[in-house]
Amino acid sequence: MLAADAVTVGYEPGAPVVRGVDLRVEPGEVVGITGDSGSGKTTLARALAGLLTPSAGRITCDGQPLRRQRGAVAMVFQSPRAATNPQFTLGRIIAEPAVIRRAPGPDLPTLAAEVGLTPDLLDRRPHALSDGQLQRACVARALAQQPRYLVLDEATAMLDAATTASVVRLIMERAAAGLGVVLISHDHALLEIACTRVTTLRAGSLRTSPQ
Repeated sequence: MLAADAVTVGYEPGAPVVRGVDLRVEPGEVVGITGDSGSGKTTLARALAGLLTPSAGRITCDGQPLRRQRGAVAMVFQSPRAATNPQFTLGRIIAEPAVIRRAPGPDLPTLAAEVGLTPDLLDRRPHALSDGQLQRACVARALAQQPRYLVLDEATAMLDAATTASVVRLIMERAAAGLGVVLISHDHALLEIACTRVTTLRAGSLRTSPQ
């Protein structure tokens, strides 16, 4: 279980963006988070992925402190261009986690095909790709880490309807195989289709609505 217990987190001391949040994500569960712009969704997502340290409360992954479990949680950001190195090829972007860890690389053609990318795109750099293609690569990069939990922060916001459907279908397939997912989106129809339950973040606090 990916768990947040009374988590308070922000970017400056004494100025929390998220306050006292409790959240549970079981293996194989897709939990949706929605809320107005500025409500703290991205801040919470970064904390769940281990990119921000709570000033109060704690985040654990399968009973252990998240900070001790590198790679257990992967994140896909809203803007693929801000999240990728413009000098890297698509193949290098997808393989980046393995390169950092000095681990064997993923099966790039298979992983690319899973997210709807053709092999000829793997040698291209971001400037030669659409936002949708690049975001698919970011999803593949996250899955290449073989995480136990995946956090998607508005990851489909820049995708067309067909690409969104294919990416969400892949995520749901991975969830059926045991991947825990946090899906952050303004698209309520998408959340209703994909999620086990949906929570709303208002003024830094969560409210849960059963699906």
